[in-house]
Amino acid sequence: MTPASNGKIIRIPIPRLTEERRKELVKVVKKMAEGAKVSVRNVRRDANEQLKGLEKNKKISQDELRQWMDKVQDSTDKHIQKVDEVLAAKEKEILEV
Repeated sequence: MTPASNGKIIRIPIPRLTEERRKELVKVVKKMAEGAKVSVRNVRRDANEQLKGLEKNKKISQDELRQWMDKVQDSTDKHIQKVDEVLAAKEKEILEV
């Protein structure tokens, strides 16, 4: 890449992406999405551990534990679905010529 200057603006011409490079970028995006999913699952695990600690210390009942764990799972599912939606949209955008 060679920068071109016309006095006030510096332009850097960027060549079009090749199909091979687009596929590489999709792989990178998929890896990032998988990292996001792992992070969401780690948060779920931490929340469930805290809830089990509360139940063990008799601060909440077993029924409340189940209810809260179900809510945590629902939230996890929604966030993972959102990551999948964003991944699909970004993959489509990258592969679009």
